[in-house]
Parts: sequence; C-alpha cells; structure tokens
Amino acid sequence: MIEPTLASAPPSAAPAAAPSAPGAAPAGVTHPKTIKSFVRRAGRTTTGQAKAFEDFGPRFVLPYAPAPLDAATAFARSAPLVLEIGFGMGEATAHIARVRPDDNFLCCEVHEPGVGALLKRIGEQGLTNIRILQHDAVEVIDHMLPAGSLDGVHIFFPDPWHKKKHNKRRLIQPPLVAKLAARLKPGGYLHCATDWQPYAEQMLQVLSAEPLLQNSAAGFAPQPDYRPLTKFENRGLRLGHGVWDVVFVRRN
Repeated sequence: MIEPTLASAPPSAAPAAAPSAPGAAPAGVTHPKTIKSFVRRAGRTTTGQAKAFEDFGPRFVLPYAPAPLDAATAFARSAPLVLEIGFGMGEATAHIARVRPDDNFLCCEVHEPGVGALLKRIGEQGLTNIRILQHDAVEVIDHMLPAGSLDGVHIFFPDPWHKKKHNKRRLIQPPLVAKLAARLKPGGYLHCATDWQPYAEQMLQVLSAEPLLQNSAAGFAPQPDYRPLTKFENRGLRLGHGVWDVVFVRRN
C-alpha cells in the first residue's frame, strides 16, 4: 500500500538506485516503453527491517516466477485473493489484513525498506494472511495471475506525477486497468485511492471506460471501512487536503 507521503510503489526488485529529481523519469529511462508499477526511490533498510527480513522473509516473501501462482499452496489455505500494488511502509496493508482475516492478500512492493517494514508489522501483529512479492506488479499480473484469479485489487496513493507532461507515467492507465479487469472474478472489485484530485478524476475516467467494470457508486465512492486513515493521511486532512476513493466491480 502506498501511503500518501510515499505516493507510489517504488523501485525494482534490484537494489535501490540513486535518487532522481522529483517528477523525473527513473534513472536511465528516457521514455518508458511499457507500463511500470513503480518509481525508483532511494532508501535505507533499518536494523529492525533487516531483522524482519531474516526472521519472516522466508515464510512471507514469495519468489517471482513466470508461472501461474498456486495461491492455496502459497497461503497454506484457500481463501479470496486480493492483490495490492505498492504498499509503501505497510501500515494500511497490515490493518486491512488484520480486520479481514478471511481474505488472502498478495502484496507487490519493490522498495526494500517498505518490504522490511511490512514484515516487521507481520511479526509484531501475528498476521498470517499476507504474502509479499518483491517484484514489478505488472510482470506479476502478466505471468503469475491467470484470468479470473482475483477477488479484489487495491491501489492506494500511487505516484500522481503532478506535472502535466508526466501524466502519461501514471499507473492508472487503460492498458493496466484492462489487465486487472480481466483477472478479476465476476463481482470482484478494483479499489483505488489518491490524495491528488486531478489523478482521482483521471482514475474515474479510465475505470469508467473499461467495459468489464462498473462503478459501485455515482462517481467517487465513500471510503470503505476496511481502508484506514494513515497518520500521513490524517495530517493531510487536517491541512485541508482531500482524499478520493474509486471502487469499481467486475461485471458478471
């Protein structure tokens, strides 16, 4: 889950690259040719996060493999499967997994400190229904998630790419939405949230144009009770910033 201050699911599964200027393209990329679910960020893994990798990584971090995921084996049970793209430091992810114990959460995040932070929360809170893929979510979708395999998708606070000339780099674009819609079961849902109104409006427009999806509300949705307000979001609301939720469901 990407928290508002992080704004996007960051780097590749490789070690973090040098930081780029705000709004700049990832290092070495003049013009991306394919959808990416992340932006490269610098970051340092803390001692506690490194210890969490050691203690909980072998159980909760799945290896990427270009083959369909056997979710029942990965989670050691059969349950509804929800994909999360970019969880930042995992605050909301852990909360949602705790309040929805009957669902399985497959979480893609490539920012190593964020993965370590969520592993630490998993250990502290005794969570068992989360698995992490430290890999680009687009490749996970393409190669590990067959059509009709998901009951839900969460994309919270993706990088808004504020500058108009960079809007094309936003994650929520028709090609990715089509991929996600195809992988939802009938009745499954796609829930996006952002604190940047122009991006919220684009999300609403893009999702409305996908023929496999229908809006669950007349425009923006009320905040679902499972999505918590993070400390960063609460701070933004105190400053008068808005937050918009968009929830669409897969048509039968």
